[in-house]
Amino acid sequence: MPDQRKNTGWLLLLCGCQLFIMLVFINYSAILPLLKTEWGMNNTQAGVIFSVYQLGYISSGVLLSTLSDRLNIRNIFVTAALWSGIANLLFGLFAHDFTSGLLLRGLTGIGMGGTYMPGLKLVAERFESHQRGRAIGIYVGSLVLGASLSLVVPGIIAARWGWRSAMVVCSLGVFLGAGLSLTVFRGYRPAPLERSVKGFSGEIVANRPALLIILGYASHMWEMYGMRSWLAPFFAAALTGWGVATNTATATAAFIAALLVGIGAFSTVITGSLSDRFGRTTTISLVMLASAGCSFLFGWLINTNLWLTLAVGILYGWLVVAESPVFSTGLTELVAPGYLGAAMGIQSLIGYTMGMISPTVFGWALDRFQDWQPWPGVNGAWGVAFTTVGLGALCGPVCMWLLRRHPESSRMARGKR
Repeated sequence: MPDQRKNTGWLLLLCGCQLFIMLVFINYSAILPLLKTEWGMNNTQAGVIFSVYQLGYISSGVLLSTLSDRLNIRNIFVTAALWSGIANLLFGLFAHDFTSGLLLRGLTGIGMGGTYMPGLKLVAERFESHQRGRAIGIYVGSLVLGASLSLVVPGIIAARWGWRSAMVVCSLGVFLGAGLSLTVFRGYRPAPLERSVKGFSGEIVANRPALLIILGYASHMWEMYGMRSWLAPFFAAALTGWGVATNTATATAAFIAALLVGIGAFSTVITGSLSDRFGRTTTISLVMLASAGCSFLFGWLINTNLWLTLAVGILYGWLVVAESPVFSTGLTELVAPGYLGAAMGIQSLIGYTMGMISPTVFGWALDRFQDWQPWPGVNGAWGVAFTTVGLGALCGPVCMWLLRRHPESSRMARGKR
């Protein structure tokens, strides 16, 4: 019991650090309506800046996750957090057009690539399999809550003091989180490097169950990042259409988007715990099918009642991230510990590549269908755009169906006791 209490305290401290570090995560989305006007960007250009952040994340995430098998995670985590805070600070101080915003947002993504997956590996090292789903669910929940704060904090500050002040405050939060993380790593010793007789090829390249988990995760990332990246602009457009002033619409939309993203912090904990009991593949499949249904519906609600849109949005926000910790937990059960960092690197590469492409496809759909009215008085652009993320989400349950046909999936069917 004392060890369990100690592990829980350690986990909550790590989660607290991530709350501050995540303030730069999707803060660009909160201020996007202001930047589009100030910089004269169209939706496709705005989507490209979303995507270059993902490209930066992929570039560092793959490398640093792999190196976490060999280097001290503490050095990777703290350095990466400081990098992202500095890059975001430079964005707030010096970004002035599409090109400069593109460069500095990409540099911010490079820093974020060294915090999520290495932190996830820390949790997997600390908790046994029968507790891991819940522990990783709590960890991912803190990231989701941090993501929601990265919308509401800059949204409120930008409405009063401008978007540059908002970005500076977010960076200060990151520096605070990096400082707190030193307490997390006090006395930390990397786990001994364990090699498998199968080697890298057997554990990663030829490990089809692990690859199916990774592909399912990529499907999840396609839907989640497409939805998250454009959620605040969606509500800003809806509020503006209902006659709300631009600044007020921007701040209100950021708050609503933060609420819908933040509610996922509770769903990840619950879903992670349920997967310990009912199985990883079953939990993932049911959640993703329900989430895809929300994607197909949500965009068409832009011209309807605000309260109806919010109600569906709350369900959407709950579901779209709920299976995230289950994918990560499943991967830890299908790959030997000595190769887990490399596997997480490949997961980052494939998953965040989809997360990079999805917002740009979403923006393209908005531009391509901006004048399309499927029926009088209804603009179909947002409906089509959200449909693109729902189509990607359907691949997840297919991957889980294929995974259940492999005997190796019994290792992740339920948390081992």
